[in-house]
Amino acid sequence: MKFFVDGKTITCLCGDIAFQPDIEAVVNAANAFLRNGGGVAGALHRAAGPGLEEESIPLGPIKPGEAVITGAHRLPNRYVIHCLGPVYGVDKPEQGILSSCYREALKLAEKHRIRSIAFPAISTGVFGYPPREAANVALMAVLSLLPGLRFVGHIRFVLYREADLTLYINTLKELLPGQGEEGKEGEKCT
Repeated sequence: MKFFVDGKTITCLCGDIAFQPDIEAVVNAANAFLRNGGGVAGALHRAAGPGLEEESIPLGPIKPGEAVITGAHRLPNRYVIHCLGPVYGVDKPEQGILSSCYREALKLAEKHRIRSIAFPAISTGVFGYPPREAANVALMAVLSLLPGLRFVGHIRFVLYREADLTLYINTLKELLPGQGEEGKEGEKCT
């Protein structure tokens, strides 16, 4: 599903964040020390090879809500933007920290003149953020920055489960009534 807002395109699809060859930067749902891990971090580190961890570690530790940028190494992208999301029920205020992840990633993308960026559903795995609340926070944060973006023209949300894809599409339809357009990005998860 595609949405067009302020001259920018927002897409949602089900897929693998480590295989987004048409996107310039992918976002890593990182741990504080920017090491290989599970979930999104594990998938990106495995695909990128050991160079990603070697470049990342000196940039850590980062605090919840912060973001740093590295090269993408063996990924089909130019950059990886690493964000540390909140652990739900532990890092307070969760909403502010999660929103900061998306804002800080987009600020880094703008600073580096990145044209396209792909986000996972940050903090919704082992960090326990409820998916519905996380989708709303993520999309509101991104939509709030759209008018000021000069370089980023395409923002993609890459979801792992079909339920999350449906959640993001429906949330965008609520936030942007009448602006969605069916496309191949709306395909079902396999």
